[in-house]
Amino acid sequence: MAVYNYDVVVLGSGPAGEGAAMNAAKAGRKVAVVDNRPQVGGNCTHLGTIPSKALRHSVRQIMQYNTNPLFRQIGEPRWFSFPDVLKSAERVIDKQVASRTSYYARNRIDVFFGTASFADEQTVEVVCPSGVVEKLVAKQVIIATGSRPYRPADIDFHHPRVYDSDTILSLTHTPRRLIIYGAGVIGSEYASIFSGLGVLVDLIDNRDQLLSFLDDEISDALSYHLRNNNVLIRHNEDYERIEGVESGVILHLKSGKKIKADALLWCNGRTGNTDKLGLENIGIKVNSRGQIEVDQHYRTSVSNIYAAGDVIGWPSLASAAYDQGRSAAGSVVENDSWRFVNDVPTGIYTIPEISSIGKNEKELTQAKIPYEVGKAFFKSMARAQISFEPVGMLKILFHRDTLEILGVHCFGYQASEIVHIGQAIMNQKGEANSIKYFVNTTFNYPTMAEAYRVAAFDGLNRLF
Repeated sequence: MAVYNYDVVVLGSGPAGEGAAMNAAKAGRKVAVVDNRPQVGGNCTHLGTIPSKALRHSVRQIMQYNTNPLFRQIGEPRWFSFPDVLKSAERVIDKQVASRTSYYARNRIDVFFGTASFADEQTVEVVCPSGVVEKLVAKQVIIATGSRPYRPADIDFHHPRVYDSDTILSLTHTPRRLIIYGAGVIGSEYASIFSGLGVLVDLIDNRDQLLSFLDDEISDALSYHLRNNNVLIRHNEDYERIEGVESGVILHLKSGKKIKADALLWCNGRTGNTDKLGLENIGIKVNSRGQIEVDQHYRTSVSNIYAAGDVIGWPSLASAAYDQGRSAAGSVVENDSWRFVNDVPTGIYTIPEISSIGKNEKELTQAKIPYEVGKAFFKSMARAQISFEPVGMLKILFHRDTLEILGVHCFGYQASEIVHIGQAIMNQKGEANSIKYFVNTTFNYPTMAEAYRVAAFDGLNRLF
């Protein structure tokens, strides 16, 4: 058994692990990263964010081709299979792996591929695919092992027609009808992807509203456009059992309904990847979803062990995970790069996409904060008209007395890009956070960003 000594060992090479490793290495620490795949990138690159967003982009292009009158002059609408569009995602994954591998090499970070577990608080044992065991001794360890789809014991995920958000990437055909159980972010995104390919989708939601953490108006818009694309949304439903048959899957609901489809995609929750870490050897406990509790400095109950990313729970976003990992390493190296990551925009890659930051109308009303609303509809924006992307809206919520921006909510083309302009102004101190910024600043024309100026004038015109 070979023994290696490091200042910091990072478990996992997803966004949180990469952020932690890079920050520690930049601070002059000797760093090693362990991943259970033979390639870096974590679930984000191989199973989650990258493949699903690449799939979405391809489907969006197909939908635009099939609905744009300009393309009808070239030929008839085309049908693409799920495996066809998956090929584009595979190309992106390969490029991401190559880029991220070079980051570790440039920063002299050692990468071990194998299954890691704690022997004690400062020793990590790595079982390599060859069976060889490597022992890594470190002053500090950062756990960034991510998460995987939650799998209830009463569902047979070995059935060839039952998938979760990881195994769906191995789908070799395009179902005519698909049940998606779980209408959270992942379920809603895949409902958009499959319906865009012409699949009839039954989206089962155990709540009474899609993505209820969103502004109500944005949630309603998403529901409308999913339904408009042949997604049947069933609210307030819970499964009783899932029956796999030779020709597909039958979903039995507690309400007495039965739904049959060619396949079922389970998208109901995630579990932290902690079960193989040997946490019982060091006294760290996890909750019912396998997640580790940390303090605001991302330190666990063991003083030299930190955790970041999906393995700690909220907000379970790649963007936040990277910053959490970087901040965990900042706590370790004490180089003033630590911050508690709570200023996180939502980025939901449905078709059309959604992004928001700050408070929504319901929250402001409940808090009795006097706010006003400014809106810009994309159908009136020149750039959206040029791009054949008329669906969408930018909504700014601001304090009617101080003009401070309290929330930004966007639905439509480039929403996840547009939101960052509002985020930048919201983060300014004092009077610099003002909706007047948007009327006193010249925006390029035509752009989607110009929606801020239109929305600001709309909101200011409501004041008296």
